[in-house]
Amino acid sequence: LSRYCFVFALGYLTVCQITRVYIFDYGQYSADFSGPMMIITQKITSLAFEIHDGMFRKNEDLTPSQRCLAVRRMPSLLEYLSYNCNFMGILAGPLCSYKDYITFIEGRSYQLQQSEANGKEDTKYEQTDPSPNIAVAQKLLICGLSLLFHMTITQTLPVEYNIDDNFRATASWPVRFFYLYVSLMAARPKYYFAWTLADAINNAAGFGFRGYDKNGVTRWDLISNLRIQQIEFSTSFKMFLDNWNIQTALWLKRVCYERATFSPTIQTFILSAIWHGVYPGYYLTFLTGVLMTLAARAIRNNIRHYFVQSPAVKLCYDIVTWMATQAAISYTVVPFVLLSVKPSLTFYSSCYFCLHIASILVLLVFPLKRTQKGSKKHESVQPVWSRKLEEESLLQKNNYSTTNNSFSQKQEITCRYQALKQ
Repeated sequence: LSRYCFVFALGYLTVCQITRVYIFDYGQYSADFSGPMMIITQKITSLAFEIHDGMFRKNEDLTPSQRCLAVRRMPSLLEYLSYNCNFMGILAGPLCSYKDYITFIEGRSYQLQQSEANGKEDTKYEQTDPSPNIAVAQKLLICGLSLLFHMTITQTLPVEYNIDDNFRATASWPVRFFYLYVSLMAARPKYYFAWTLADAINNAAGFGFRGYDKNGVTRWDLISNLRIQQIEFSTSFKMFLDNWNIQTALWLKRVCYERATFSPTIQTFILSAIWHGVYPGYYLTFLTGVLMTLAARAIRNNIRHYFVQSPAVKLCYDIVTWMATQAAISYTVVPFVLLSVKPSLTFYSSCYFCLHIASILVLLVFPLKRTQKGSKKHESVQPVWSRKLEEESLLQKNNYSTTNNSFSQKQEITCRYQALKQ
């Protein structure tokens, strides 16, 4: 039933996207119904699989993240509608797990599991809710700066100028790649603004508390959708994806990558394109992303270990990989911004499809690690979102159980404790 729910929800979203794009406003970014529908689709499908994992699958067949997220009882109609349609995340999300939401709504005590020096578990209970004021103020400041940057700088650096005939004819290759990087970097603040504001709204309502770090400082990043510093200084394609649209990446991993029977990376990117909409540019971007991801993974697995022994050599390696990553990301996402086929192919042809060809050559030269079959499939193979996102998935779990289910409560406390030790 979870798969039927997934197909129906994604199909309905696709119908909405087709209606919005080809009937109302092709090429226009407007605040319409499709945005909230994208978030609701994530919630409906996530919960469907979480219920399936909790009620219809054996515990030993689940991955660690699935085990922590599994819902052991059927939600009531009120709980279901509240989770999908609550005001905090109805417009821009971000996605949260059902357990985290219900834990927040029911006002349970915040718990922190720490490992003492002797290795014993020490569970502390906070009797009062921590204040989100500092976190909200910081995120609102980021929103203000992002909005200011978008309104002043972005307008003067349009991505469309990359396919301007005069610019392509007169500018040198270094200038063209530099402008490509700058123009795509200038296009990101609008996403920083929207996602950070959505995160701040949830925090202001008291939702998003993850726990305390080792210094006792509160962490309000349970459902954060991005890490700006890591995005701008990414030294690998994987690192960029780890920190961009985090909750959507986790959703793709949970509902697609972990459950795919073949070519999980390709299936995941195709699902991401379908979820984003029906513009052809989305599909060009994500199909290009498949090549870039596989090529970047092959390079990292085969040569990175040669450059990490010496700090000086690693610094040089990080600088080179940062430049390569930013060029690859910018090259990949141009169709995502241009939307249509003709301008997207105009851009790629003006670059002679250079990174497409380079990625194919890399895949021909460097071997990829094979996917191991069996019960350890998801532990032995790194998805595009990497082992780091697996830790994020585990770290995000709050304790959840019904009041009459003490066994489930104990099990999930142990799960969270193990995650925090990583």
